Amino acid sequence: MTEQTTIPALNISPTATRLSAAAGAGLIAAGSAFVAYFEPTKVTMMPACPLFSLTGLACPGCGLTRGFHSLFHGDIISAIDFNLFTPAWAVIFAWVFVSLVLHAVRGRGLVMWPTNPRFMYGFMAVLVVFGILRNIPAWPLTILFP
Repeated sequence: MTEQTTIPALNISPTATRLSAAAGAGLIAAGSAFVAYFEPTKVTMMPACPLFSLTGLACPGCGLTRGFHSLFHGDIISAIDFNLFTPAWAVIFAWVFVSLVLHAVRGRGLVMWPTNPRFMYGFMAVLVVFGILRNIPAWPLTILFP
């Protein structure tokens, strides 16, 4: 007899969580395919950064779409030039994608270190410092601007 596990607070069945994981993995795959196929600088469907559009300041995420497009086409140096943290975000997204696929297939995913509060607060602090440094108009910090 198999044991049915549910999330008590939400009362979600294992089948629903597996389907949700499959949908999440599908969305990540579709978004990745979209960014890989379309050139972000030539397609008007991809929105510009609101902070950059309004203030001229680059947020910590500015350049990630162009960076991922370059990364998908094998141009690692260009990806890092667009945003220094493109490889870090790629590792995080890949880990979450693999975890969602495994959860959809076997009912449990990987250990989710990206959601560990210590990692999240540390990464957020690094991103805030990066966002400040990349907007300082002095060399060598101008290299960080996308």
